[in-house]
Amino acid sequence: MIMKHYPVLLNEIIEKLEIKNNGIYVDLTLGRAGHSSNILKKIKTGWLYSFDKDSEAIKKSDNLLKQISNNFTLIHSDFKNFKQKLEELKINKVDGILMDLGVSSPQLDEAERGFSYNKDARLDMRMDTNQKLDAHFIINNYDESELIKIFKNNADVMLPERVAKGIIENRPINNTLELVEIIKNSLPAKIVRMKNPAKAVFQAIRIAVNNEFESLKIALNDSLNLLNSNGKLAIITFHSIEDRIVKNFFGNLIKNKTDHRLPIMEKKDWKVKIILPSKEEIEKNKRSRSAKLRILTKLS
Repeated sequence: MIMKHYPVLLNEIIEKLEIKNNGIYVDLTLGRAGHSSNILKKIKTGWLYSFDKDSEAIKKSDNLLKQISNNFTLIHSDFKNFKQKLEELKINKVDGILMDLGVSSPQLDEAERGFSYNKDARLDMRMDTNQKLDAHFIINNYDESELIKIFKNNADVMLPERVAKGIIENRPINNTLELVEIIKNSLPAKIVRMKNPAKAVFQAIRIAVNNEFESLKIALNDSLNLLNSNGKLAIITFHSIEDRIVKNFFGNLIKNKTDHRLPIMEKKDWKVKIILPSKEEIEKNKRSRSAKLRILTKLS
């Protein structure tokens, strides 16, 4: 069953971006254009630039957005390249940037994409299907220490050493459900009963396949100089590790640069707001449960 795609924290995003008729906005995670379509509705003479690594997302969203307006450009690229891509289009300043770091519903629901631990398919997990590295290669070729590093750095994988050892001992592994069984058999029954341990392992592998954390860090740094005064950088995170990256990056921007004990009024260049999904949204869309929206505003 294909679940309906709900853009997470949509109303909050549209409100907090304070979209101007003539503004320039960038959606770095187009997906199925849930956020992009609603941003575009608010733009009259401005422009929307939307990025995605997934060519299917670009194709499907193009048709949807054309029904609203022609004031947009879709760019098939990893968002770590967005500054360079915008410069090529002579765009040096923007009024708002959005990143929704969740995996889109279609990617999870389309079994053949190999993202889901609930559907059987060849191990894949590539957001950009043109790239060579996929989950199948990582699972069948990385050594034990490399797998353990991925599990520790990318997700809260329980007993990562046991999981890595189980994978090494059961190669070759071709399909998603085959991997799920190996993960479960590698761990004590008590842990398996608590929650499906495959969720964290699949998350860790997906992040490694798509180099997600490195792309996030590059995009965060490149966003700052692109924002106009009162420009917004809005980021939706879904798990603790990626949220920590964003939280620490924003925190370093807003922390005091002078000793707080000194009688000096320090001029702030940035401010941050954090928003969680409402109870109503969580009831409508369970995938929003772990979402957290952080909005950075450029004051100077």
